[in-house]
Amino acid sequence: MLIIGDLILDKYIFGKVFRISPEAPVPVVDVVNESYLLGGATNVADNIIALGGKASLAGIIGKDDSGKILKGLLQERNIAVEGVFEDNRPTTVKTRVMAHNQQMLRFDTEDRKRLEGKGLERLLTYIKKAMGEHDAVIISDYKKGIVSAALIRALVSYAKTKGTFIAVDPKVGHFHFYKNVSLITPNLMEASQGAGIEIKDGKSLLKAGKLLMSRLSCKALLITRGEEGMSLFEKKASGEAKVTHIPTVAKKVFDVTGAGDTVIAAFTLARVAGASLVNAAVISNHAAGIVVAEVGTAVATPAGLMESLGFLQKK
Repeated sequence: MLIIGDLILDKYIFGKVFRISPEAPVPVVDVVNESYLLGGATNVADNIIALGGKASLAGIIGKDDSGKILKGLLQERNIAVEGVFEDNRPTTVKTRVMAHNQQMLRFDTEDRKRLEGKGLERLLTYIKKAMGEHDAVIISDYKKGIVSAALIRALVSYAKTKGTFIAVDPKVGHFHFYKNVSLITPNLMEASQGAGIEIKDGKSLLKAGKLLMSRLSCKALLITRGEEGMSLFEKKASGEAKVTHIPTVAKKVFDVTGAGDTVIAAFTLARVAGASLVNAAVISNHAAGIVVAEVGTAVATPAGLMESLGFLQKK
């Protein structure tokens, strides 16, 4: 898998709260420890590795300590980093302050300006070469400046000659970028805003999904709907969209952070391994059910999926 998009370092500060600050009406967190995890496109790559696939990343980090930490984590996970380039912008870092299993605060370090000029040329040169060496492409758009209309057009053009499967985890405001890709995986809010239709029932869901399919000319659309599960729209030969509703399997939901990364990773890996679109969606649904039961960005494993799907007995 070639994963292209916004590379994010997730920093977690864990602590306990026993008092309110005398300086302002805010809690004082006594820090116990800190940890770093892969976020954004890097979490998609981590999910691919955890599921038994091979992953390469294409994106930008800064010339800073956070970039070094992020690159080190990627190398530890055997994620290929030949397409990870340094740029004159800070590495995107999302810092979450956690106390008593709850997120109290998040602050971001980032520069969201669009990647252009030599930086974009360098990235596209790598991508053009790498696409011939990978079975599929996943675009992880967190609206941090890497994913643009020019990048998508180039990818679609490269993919035409090889029939490469291109999946996109979209961001509101960028839906017009994603024309002619194989799959997009918006959540309910993103699909609603992308279509310009308030999704409040089954009828409006179908209307929004079919409109997005038509507008973007994509082959498949997977709308994740939280506790309502997922809805898969498939483009048939007749031009009509076939819709399959898949109920959720999540029994506990502690943290939805990174769940979308897991969905697109599991779906794409299953699809290029030979699964039908429906079966790929079912597998990704089970993968999501596994990770939302964990605090922080998490991954599903083949053993966990087999157990969730009922092929292995629980230990």
